[in-house]
Amino acid sequence: MNQTMPTEISLEALIAGDRAEFARLVDAYSSPIYRLGLRMLGNPQDAEDVLQNTFLNALTHLSSFEGRSSLSTWLYRIAANEALMLIRKRKPEVELEPDEGEENAEDLKPTQIVDWSALPEDELLSGEGRKILDEAVQSLPESLRLVFLLRDVEGLSIKETAEALNLTETNVKTRLLRARMALRERLSTYYGERMIEE
Repeated sequence: MNQTMPTEISLEALIAGDRAEFARLVDAYSSPIYRLGLRMLGNPQDAEDVLQNTFLNALTHLSSFEGRSSLSTWLYRIAANEALMLIRKRKPEVELEPDEGEENAEDLKPTQIVDWSALPEDELLSGEGRKILDEAVQSLPESLRLVFLLRDVEGLSIKETAEALNLTETNVKTRLLRARMALRERLSTYYGERMIEE
């Protein structure tokens, strides 16, 4: 997904309060922001809340946007914070700060890896396969899920993901590695059982 700001959107016009320009911003980013909310929270109503609150916050704080990151990264940061606030309301024990020792990813080793190359491609891309992948993503801890969604699903760079989540690039890389390995392990279990059944 291309993360550059659509050329027709003018930051100056947005800051000046141009309603038509803000409507173009909403049109350009509603789908990815809603998708992020839905994948983070698994609930369409919650995703709708994230979408609305993201643009309300953006509208309220546009005058203070300094442009140190791209407008899209700034919107993702607001959306991520909105999603995390909803998660914290439901589960106050959720910890999103960097773990002690998180910078060291050397000890991350999967316990089960299955070679899926024997499976036909349509099996991997089937409705059931996508459902299993979505469930696997939902099972990730919130801190890993958010990094995975921004980087691998929405296509932000490591740098943009770090800026959106206020993390170091090393933290992003470590969390991304953990997320990918957890997903691979979960999917290996599923596809391993499917291959045994074949």
